[in-house]
Amino acid sequence: MLGKGVVGGGGGTKAPKPSFVSYVRPEEIHTNEKEVTEKEVTLHLLPGEQLLCEASTVLKYVQEDSCQHGVYGRLVCTDFKIAFLGDDESALDNDETQFKNKVVGENDITLHCVDQIYGVFDEKKKTLFGQLKKYPEKLIIHCKDLRVFQFCLRYTKEEEVKRIVSGIIHHTQAPKLLKRLFLFSYATAAQINTVTDPKNHTIMFDTLKDWCWELERTKGNMKYKAVSVNEGYKVCERLPAYFVVPTPLPEENVQRFQGHGIPIWCWSCHNGSALLKMSALPKEQDDGILQIQKSFLDGVYKTIHRPPYEIVKTEDLSSNFLSLQEIQTAYSKFKQLFLIGFPPLPPYCGSDNTATLLFSPSSAYQLPSDNSTEFWDTDIKWFSLLESSSWLDIIRRCLKKAIEITECMEAQNMNVLLLEENASDLCCLISSLVQLMMDPHCRTRIGFQSLIQKEWVMGGHCFLDRCNHLRQNDKEEVPVFLLFLDCVWQLVHQHPPAFEFTETYLTVLSDSLYIPIFSTFFFNSPHQKDTNMGREGQDTQSKPLNLLTVWDWSVQFEPKAQTLLKNPLYVEKPKLDKGQRKGMRFKHQRQLSLPLTQSKSSPKRGFFREETDHLIKNLLGKRISKLINSSDELQDNFREFYDSWHSKPTDYHGLLLPHIEGPEIKVWAQRYLRWIPEAQILGGSRVATMSKLLEMIEEVQSLQEKIDERHHSQQAPQAEAPCLLRNSARLSSLFPFALLQRHSSKPVLPTSGWKALGDEDDLAKREDEFVDLGDV
Repeated sequence: MLGKGVVGGGGGTKAPKPSFVSYVRPEEIHTNEKEVTEKEVTLHLLPGEQLLCEASTVLKYVQEDSCQHGVYGRLVCTDFKIAFLGDDESALDNDETQFKNKVVGENDITLHCVDQIYGVFDEKKKTLFGQLKKYPEKLIIHCKDLRVFQFCLRYTKEEEVKRIVSGIIHHTQAPKLLKRLFLFSYATAAQINTVTDPKNHTIMFDTLKDWCWELERTKGNMKYKAVSVNEGYKVCERLPAYFVVPTPLPEENVQRFQGHGIPIWCWSCHNGSALLKMSALPKEQDDGILQIQKSFLDGVYKTIHRPPYEIVKTEDLSSNFLSLQEIQTAYSKFKQLFLIGFPPLPPYCGSDNTATLLFSPSSAYQLPSDNSTEFWDTDIKWFSLLESSSWLDIIRRCLKKAIEITECMEAQNMNVLLLEENASDLCCLISSLVQLMMDPHCRTRIGFQSLIQKEWVMGGHCFLDRCNHLRQNDKEEVPVFLLFLDCVWQLVHQHPPAFEFTETYLTVLSDSLYIPIFSTFFFNSPHQKDTNMGREGQDTQSKPLNLLTVWDWSVQFEPKAQTLLKNPLYVEKPKLDKGQRKGMRFKHQRQLSLPLTQSKSSPKRGFFREETDHLIKNLLGKRISKLINSSDELQDNFREFYDSWHSKPTDYHGLLLPHIEGPEIKVWAQRYLRWIPEAQILGGSRVATMSKLLEMIEEVQSLQEKIDERHHSQQAPQAEAPCLLRNSARLSSLFPFALLQRHSSKPVLPTSGWKALGDEDDLAKREDEFVDLGDV
């Protein structure tokens, strides 16, 4: 079959020199649709998921090494995801790609994960929104997990193009109602069982017993008490049903201003100091009400500041630290460094603006263009762009603030009170980092999950607004939780043996923010979740909905894949018998404490009157530039504490501080670079060590099973289970998200801007700057 045909969508574009010629007429594409349909991959729908629109004869660009391929298939949109069903997906489904998400496939984009949608009109890229008068010839989707999908629509029927483009724009960008989220459709249809995984011991902090257990674990039950005054959310919808306050605080005080201005306990240190948080009181203009609020706060403050035994340091995160606007702006600049685009559309040929494309029997084509050009153009100025984004600097500031608070609690035995307008953003971030540094339990997987439940989910972090799940206010979308995970990754990267979980665990946790079958990250408060769990329109006696939590990892991954979430380098705490534990108790506490600076004696009047006034003004909404504490004195204490800790051997089950010098704060390569083939290091980075360790562990387990079988029976041993990482030679530094199945081992070198890199000797000197992206 030979011939050329005219394909719509080209407009009046000037025809460049052809690279190859099609041997299939475009009308024959549709003629053979029946044959193609037989090869199409079946669309798998979750319970409650409905197909909304679809388009056939869509070409998806696939980038691999220095080549770009296009795969023919269907593009569909459901009320849960956008999915591409390619004809050659069966060829990609081999034993080497074992780290698969059972909910979201490689070519699936959940509607909540869509960040921006662009269309290409006559080679010009434009943002798509609202009603379109003209439909694009190419669709580009930027995802919040930094994937970039590009689809060519030139060979799709016009009515199908209109249907799929309009459907995707509407269902990803139009404002939604909470009850219309797929979360509720799935929960209703799936009829989720309330029985949880017996291996999942994550504390949910939704009962009074959970809070009492945490108080007992941290030895905070001597000074603090769990209260049920907000049971049924009759006092405050922002707070959880149960929480912890200082023991001397009367419960009627909690009710007085609906939970505002109340010091809420977060965690207690081994030396008796505690970390607390407090939200500001409503702003009032009436002098009489202001005086009442001032007297109220003065009484509250006296319950937590009782010198000389308990001295409180206040940290106003709303005025003396980061702003949410800074975080939003920095991340917007930062993420652009990783949204690497693809080369131009398929080449034209013919003298009358006819577009031709080669269709192979496998429904794929290869573009003979150099699509690493854009990557290397960006790479030349990559570090300067990275610095100008300020994202890494923000991470450094968060870690530094957490170390400062740790120094106050650990070295000076001071209680620390975090202040914020609603105590639900930066309070969650800083308090979590402090606990991660001071409490080794939080560095286990169960402990880390319980920490997120306590400080973020029950702490009232507005996931619905901060992730912009309803698409109602883009200004409210701020990646505060992602910033926290990035800070955690810095600690994991610097001290791997101290953490039971891996960076892969953190990466899939960040991806789970946008999977709307888990309730963990889809509500602004526990009250909002509880009030929306009933079936709308049903009788009052119907059972409430049961919603999945993200902590049941078996929903997303098979047992083999879950092994990559557990760190084989983790140094477990040795178990001691009662006699050893009694003798080691006080020694262990002395090792944890670093009394580098003496605790300040309390003033004669009990406390600086000026600082009390400043605290009250902060809580009343009248911000000040800084607290009464001398910044020079704080800097000296911090530097002495920081340097002394890093000069000693690391105790992975004691206090843990990160390095915060400039070169030590690095880019989280696995999350941000995993979709860029040029950024991979073949067989490099820590993945080589990790793969060998996992191979050895599986081999030891297999040998142990064979020994056990011989002891218990004379039957022949069963076949060996396949190892997840049996072909480590094909791994890359971004494994398991970038397994190089069909990639060549030939290194990709920059083809543009090469002169800017200098001669070969200069390139060798700068090798780690341009090649070793895995250790950025």
